[in-house]
Amino acid sequence: MPFTIAVIQDHAVPDLGANVTRAEQMIRKAVAQGAQIVCLKELFNAPYFCKKQKIERFDLAESATGKTVTTMQSLAEELAIVIVVPIFERQAAGLYRNSAAVIDADGTLLGLYRKMHIPDDPLFNEKYYFAPGDSELENKSQYSNEAKGFKVWKTRYATIGVLICWDQWYPEAARITSLLGAQVLFYPTAIGWHPSEKDEWGVEQVEAWRTIQRSHAIANGVYVASVNRIGHEDEPGTDGITFFGNSFICDPFGRCMAESGENEEILLARCDPALIERVRRDWPFLRDRRVDSYEPILGRYLDK
Repeated sequence: MPFTIAVIQDHAVPDLGANVTRAEQMIRKAVAQGAQIVCLKELFNAPYFCKKQKIERFDLAESATGKTVTTMQSLAEELAIVIVVPIFERQAAGLYRNSAAVIDADGTLLGLYRKMHIPDDPLFNEKYYFAPGDSELENKSQYSNEAKGFKVWKTRYATIGVLICWDQWYPEAARITSLLGAQVLFYPTAIGWHPSEKDEWGVEQVEAWRTIQRSHAIANGVYVASVNRIGHEDEPGTDGITFFGNSFICDPFGRCMAESGENEEILLARCDPALIERVRRDWPFLRDRRVDSYEPILGRYLDK
């Protein structure tokens, strides 16, 4: 049965409560336009704090049962919608994750996805703040946490997968999540320009970012919805980051159904599972995979 998804492209201010309030207002607007599943940007309720390593910024984190998620649970139940809520998660003392809570249309917290690929680049000091999501193969004990590896959730309206920002460059992540049954891959994101590089590389960076994600839609026969933040965020001693927006939703052919520039915006698209079926019949990439020949991909690098 067709369903309508929405992504919310907006900025962030230092006031965490104001960010949550704005997100709630924009979610209500999206629902008024027909949205049934809504995804917010990466680390939606705060400025992108990873621009510098500062120990006090761990104070921005909260548990998956904290105020931000419970507020969104109440909103999901009230509006009968699914919400993907990306948060800075405090799992335990000294253990922090870049996560996304998936909330069903009755307000139930279905689970968490924890970002698997963690970057470490100038102004993107994420390895300092986040432990990567655990593999399904790790820590197989009675005490292991269920939020492991790549996952999908069967929500009221659709089966969805969530991958976060740096994950979007990895075809392996998209393929596994699609094989698990995702009809939509949601990519909450915080990606932008170093201002000094924008003139030389800005257009190419945006196009590469869009192209790799559209290729995931085509290669796997799924819908892809990528939501970025916007606005310039300062960081003392640096030029800061200008987040470039350009959020979009594309279909299993890789065709953009909705796209934005660098303004605050709600993007919506109607998704039809019948198109997934049709595309996969015409392009049976999943059928024709040589799964018996892919073991070498498990190596970090292959010497000749």
